[in-house]
Amino acid sequence: MAEIKIAAESRTEFGKGAARRIRRADKVPAVLYGSGIDPIHITLPGHELALALKHGANALLSVELDGDSQLAIPKQVQRDAIKGFIEHADLLVVKKGQKVTVDVPINVVGEAVPEALVVTENATVALEAEATHIPESIEVSIEGAEVGTQVLAKDLVLPAGSTLAVDEDHMLINIVAAPTQAEVEAELAEAEAEAGIEHDQPETAEGEGEGAEAGAESAEGAAEAAEPASEGSEGE
Repeated sequence: MAEIKIAAESRTEFGKGAARRIRRADKVPAVLYGSGIDPIHITLPGHELALALKHGANALLSVELDGDSQLAIPKQVQRDAIKGFIEHADLLVVKKGQKVTVDVPINVVGEAVPEALVVTENATVALEAEATHIPESIEVSIEGAEVGTQVLAKDLVLPAGSTLAVDEDHMLINIVAAPTQAEVEAELAEAEAEAGIEHDQPETAEGEGEGAEAGAESAEGAAEAAEPASEGSEGE
């Protein structure tokens, strides 16, 4: 993974008010820590940091500060729950050749058989890798996979220098039978019943019935009103 250079500034103001002022300037409050150094409070340019993290959650950053540089990887990134912008970042300082434990995304490719449903049990896998050679993702092919197929951590093809940091039987992908339409409707009905949802009966048919009955009564009344008139005409 290539190093991404990013300029940092020392931070001397702390607290919520200071953090808001930093964010209004399109910057991100951050902390550098690890490798035996005291935590360093910094600010990073928001746009550049967001672009760097698009390379992956384990982007290798070369943080330039006061003429010096530190290699670091994102350890924790806090984002606004609504707008998604970065609110704060914790960066772990690393050294070349140092081993770190990171969560690497699983990239599923291909398609299983038509009657199968692909269930992602875990979207990442924990690996131990060199800090400067962290894989961006691990590819898993499910092309033509049959129902009952399972992809476990031990099935992954890992790049050189990376080893599993989880149990080898840790499940990642599970291929199960896709539910039928009847099963989906039954589950939906059961969920609605548990939630106390009741469906109103259509009013159209009832309304039409009432209208027809009212029309019949009206026609019958008109006929009864007409009979005396006819009798009177005959008398005249």
